[in-house]
Formats: sequence, structure tokens, C-alpha cells
Amino acid sequence: MATGRLAYLRDPREVEIREYPVPNPDHGALLTEVLRANVCGSELHIWRGEHPLVREAVLGHEAVCRIAETGEGVETDRAGTPVEAGDRIVPAYFLTCGHCRYCGGGEFRLCEDAYRGWSKSPAEWPHFHGTFGTHYYVYDDQFFFRVPDGLDDRLAAGANCALSQVLCGLDRVDASLGEWVVVQGAGGLGLSALAVANERGANTIAIDGVDHRLDRATAFGADHTIDIREYDSPEARAERVRDLTGGLGADVGVGGTGVPDAFAEGPRLLRDGGRYLEMGNIIPEKTTAFDPGAMTRKSITVESLMRYDPWYLQDALAFLDEHGETYPFADLLDAEFALDEVTAALERSGERAVTRASIVPE
Repeated sequence: MATGRLAYLRDPREVEIREYPVPNPDHGALLTEVLRANVCGSELHIWRGEHPLVREAVLGHEAVCRIAETGEGVETDRAGTPVEAGDRIVPAYFLTCGHCRYCGGGEFRLCEDAYRGWSKSPAEWPHFHGTFGTHYYVYDDQFFFRVPDGLDDRLAAGANCALSQVLCGLDRVDASLGEWVVVQGAGGLGLSALAVANERGANTIAIDGVDHRLDRATAFGADHTIDIREYDSPEARAERVRDLTGGLGADVGVGGTGVPDAFAEGPRLLRDGGRYLEMGNIIPEKTTAFDPGAMTRKSITVESLMRYDPWYLQDALAFLDEHGETYPFADLLDAEFALDEVTAALERSGERAVTRASIVPE
């Protein structure tokens, strides 16, 4: 019987490589081979033991895969594009059952069964629940899309998380042509937000405090950058944003960093009636002092977003196919590790010694 290997988080910061039989896909499902899987910030939270739900699981969720075997009835991806064994796909990392109260109301990103097939023990069939492994199982109620033929694996692997979420989030706050968008943090979420906002014709401002991250923000379309070492208080940063925006403040703010104080600062950066999109703070009980009255008096609308409506994954692939060479997405993947080196990849990512590590199982 054929077997495959996977990275299993037994306890926080303790990862084992285990071997399991390769499953045959059920009706409507897929068995895939992982070509490249990225280390996302969520993996770091899980690895450190910070996730509110996950303590032991197969790691990984952001990847590009190759179809090894299709279950009965699988002829196309979720957009109707024909697929067969050997085709490259990108799967959404969560499920959408289609019949819970959220899916029934069109809020697929909030599916009650979203994590039924993710971050589980490998002892449970079909074993390959995460993308840090040689194989990955795609369920019948899991969106996936065929990768455009000309799109490099290094670009396609990053579609599944930050870029899809940004596309969904900026739609929800309706960031549009001619508006000012201020982005807090020049990591994966922030850089994706800058590129998407730039393509929408917005004016963009990036806030960060690390030289190479500020340089990357410019490369990803930021019209202006604000260095928190120079503008070293919320008041100074808010005043600088007002100076850049004709005295009013930004129309849209994007919280792309997992720093709670950034969320508290967000409304200060916006004009009256502005909209704020929070995506970076995902770990509960990390708190900050917050002034709700200041937000109310400015009539700020706050939109928070966990996951994305799964069809945005196809939009992310299309964005990368069209603009992948306009912005240096591929340069963000600056370190590759074998599957046996998962712990090193997590450690170096946690130390910020690399921008984005990739696990390449082959």
C-alpha cells in the first residue's frame, strides 16, 4: 500500500514527521500531491500553542497541489473548469457545507463546518488534513480551483490565504478609485492590500517600522510610507496621515498586523465616516485600551473578517495571473525547506529571519 508523510504537531513547538497510508478519495473528493506549502502566520500561532482551538494537528493550509486521483463525479473545479489527474489546483483551506444557517444565508466564509477537515489528528482518516505533507485530501464540500497554466507555483501557493482575504475584505469596505487607503503593517496581508488597492486606483499609505518591510511596501504600490520609528506615537502618525490626505484622514484603514494597539489606533487615521477593515488580530484575549467614543464621534464603520467567501480564491489566482509580475509576490518566498525541516522553517519564520518560508516535500 502506498504511503505518504506529514508534519504532525504533537504539542506546542513539538513537530513529528509521520507516515500514513495514502487514502482513496471518496465521491466528489480529491487526493492531491503537495507541490509547495507556505508557512503562514496562522501556522506560527498554532505551533506556539496560541490558537484558541487547535493544540495537536497536521500542520499547513496554504499550498499549490497536483491532482493525484479524483473521486467519482469530479470532472471540474468549482468554476466549471475541467480537471483531471496531473492538473495543478489551489484548494480553500476550509469547508463550506452548503446547508448550515450561514451557508444558507450566503455567508459561506462563516460555515459552521468550516474546520471539519482542518487541523485534525492524523490518526483520523483521511490522515492528510494539512498541507505540510506529501499529500493533501480535498473534501467534496471544499472549494478548489485549477491553476492557470502560465502561473508559477511560487505565486499560486500564496493565493489561498492573505490575497483571497484581502480581495474579500476590500470589497466589503468598498475601497475604490481615488480614495485614500492606509495599511497598518507590511506583512503578507498588508502587502496584498497595497497591491489590490493600487490596482483599484486608490491612493495608498503604508505604516511599518522595519526598513526592508517599508521598501517592500513601496514595491507593492504604496504611494507613501510612514516609519513608526520616525512618527513614534499614534498622534504623530495620525497627523502625518492627515497631512497626506488634505487634512481629513484616510477613507479606508486596513489592520494587517496582529498587534492589538494597531486596532486601537485605526480610527485616528480615518476621516469622519471612514471605514476600517480588521484582519490581522486573530488570537483572542490579546487586548488593548480602546476609545469607543472617539470612533463613534467620527462615525467609523468597522468590518472584521475571518476567512473569505471561497470564490475569492479564483479571483486571487486571476489577480496573480494578471499582476504577478507587476508586484514582487515571488520575492516574498525567500527560503525553501524539505518536509523533514519543518521545525527549522517554523523557527526561522518565527524569528523573522525569513520573509516567507515554503515547504517543498519532493
